[in-house]
Amino acid sequence: MAQIYANTRNTILLCIAALIVSVGVGFVTASKIARRILAIAKASENLAGGALKQNVNSSRIFEVQTLANSFNSMALQLQESFETLEDKVKERTSQLATATKQIAALNKRLRAENLRMTSELGMLKQMQQLILPKPAELAAINYLDIAGFMEPASEVGGDYYDVLCTDGVVTLCIGDVTGHGLESGILMVMTQAAVRTLKEVPELDPVRFLDTLNRTLYKNIQRMNSDKNLTLALLNYADRKISISGQHEETLVVRKSGQIERIDMMDLGFPIGLDEDISDWISHVVVDLEPGDGVVLYTDGIPEARNIHKNFYGLERLCAVVSQNWHLSAEQVKQAAIDDLRKFIGSQKVFDDITLLVLKQQGNIVHNL
Repeated sequence: MAQIYANTRNTILLCIAALIVSVGVGFVTASKIARRILAIAKASENLAGGALKQNVNSSRIFEVQTLANSFNSMALQLQESFETLEDKVKERTSQLATATKQIAALNKRLRAENLRMTSELGMLKQMQQLILPKPAELAAINYLDIAGFMEPASEVGGDYYDVLCTDGVVTLCIGDVTGHGLESGILMVMTQAAVRTLKEVPELDPVRFLDTLNRTLYKNIQRMNSDKNLTLALLNYADRKISISGQHEETLVVRKSGQIERIDMMDLGFPIGLDEDISDWISHVVVDLEPGDGVVLYTDGIPEARNIHKNFYGLERLCAVVSQNWHLSAEQVKQAAIDDLRKFIGSQKVFDDITLLVLKQQGNIVHNL
């Protein structure tokens, strides 16, 4: 039993010693692993703080070494990515600076070009106003009371009107060029010059007149490489009769009582400058006028004007204003119509040119003007 007790005691002592050794080895091993993990954690914190140059030392523990290798690889990739990004940022910054200089130079050229074009458009607008019939010219026409109005929606408009008196025949022209701007303004000026030339020839037949005018303008438009054209109404007055031809908005024949007859011009012509030969499309109608009768011509900028509610002014409203004020002078009728139109439009922007021409036949007409 003494031997058994001694063996038992030795076994217990050996177990205690083994336990102590195991705990010591475990503590040392855990301490080494913890230090490596803490090193990786510290490196991660530094990496998150912006210190990209991080490297974790190798370890004899396979798992810790695998983790360290993964961290070192990630840190190296991040460092390379940020260095590449910095290079790209520098490159983009340089490109942006160059582009900014180019944009500044382009803006400078555009401002200069805009100033030049504004000056040219201003000159063309002034030219348009200069070639309009003067009030003194209209007042010099015997037995007719005539008033005209034209207001472009932009700097240079595409509307046109003229009143010419040659060899006792009074010619009224009104037209509307497609679009606005420089090309439309040029076509308007060319139309005025061509019409006056044909009146001085003189050419009184409406078919030959409009056909010749169309051929002249068509060739110029082709030379300009433009797609512009215009609707044009031609009215010749003599001896209490007025001949109406050309394709344009309706012609309003107003009787002395204020009653209005609307002449549809769709079948009396063809747009000028759209085709080289329009002779087969041109026709005319003749209307007798008594003292106090007259005509009103307009462009689509009046009936198609809108207010802030997007409602159209309409031709019926224009007819009503003209009829109610027909007992007044042509100037007063014109002004009443324009005032009513402006009241209707209000603060809404005007998108199209506005042109109105009023002619009233006065009493004591002498035949063969």
